Amino acid sequence: MLKLKPTLVIADDHPIIIEGLTKLLGKNEGFEIIASFSNGQDLLTYIKKKPVSITLIDIILPDINGMILCKEIKRIAPDTIVIALSNHQERSAITKMLENGANGYILKNASIDEIGNCINEALEGKITFSKGVTDVISKSPAKTKWGFVKLTSRESEILKLVAQGLTASKIAEILFLSKFTVDNHKKNLLQKLHAKNIAELISNATSQGLL
Repeated sequence: MLKLKPTLVIADDHPIIIEGLTKLLGKNEGFEIIASFSNGQDLLTYIKKKPVSITLIDIILPDINGMILCKEIKRIAPDTIVIALSNHQERSAITKMLENGANGYILKNASIDEIGNCINEALEGKITFSKGVTDVISKSPAKTKWGFVKLTSRESEILKLVAQGLTASKIAEILFLSKFTVDNHKKNLLQKLHAKNIAELISNATSQGLL
């Protein structure tokens, strides 16, 4: 049986961006671009009717803020991957997108190959960032409502591997630990960073400058 490719839709209010992404990403064999929209409401209407594997959205659209759009997409279709594509490099914007369920954040200055690689990483279940975003979140930490969180060296090591999208079994294999030990460290990380799930863990760790 022929396996169907993951499907991708794009939302951006600049036609030239949509045209360029459609043309260049269309060469990537890992997914198929099936639709594009210039506003968020049309995208929401579309995904209510048709399953979509991944959405690539600008965070500033004419009718809706991309952060709110991300939350709505996740409410309507929880399994749909959402990646932000934006010129905004503020740590607060990156963090808010992750808090609202985004699976990644890409700056528009990224190369087409980098964008394609990020999309493929997200399809593999990883939280993905373009290099420019990684540079932003690796800068000095900002104090949050929890104060500064101190992690052990092992917790920091596991946190970075979790942020790469690796499973507990894979992390255990890499670090020569038992899966039980890794799971315990993950529970401690969730507790220390006041996170309910892995996406929130990465978001909170990012805002703390721990990633």
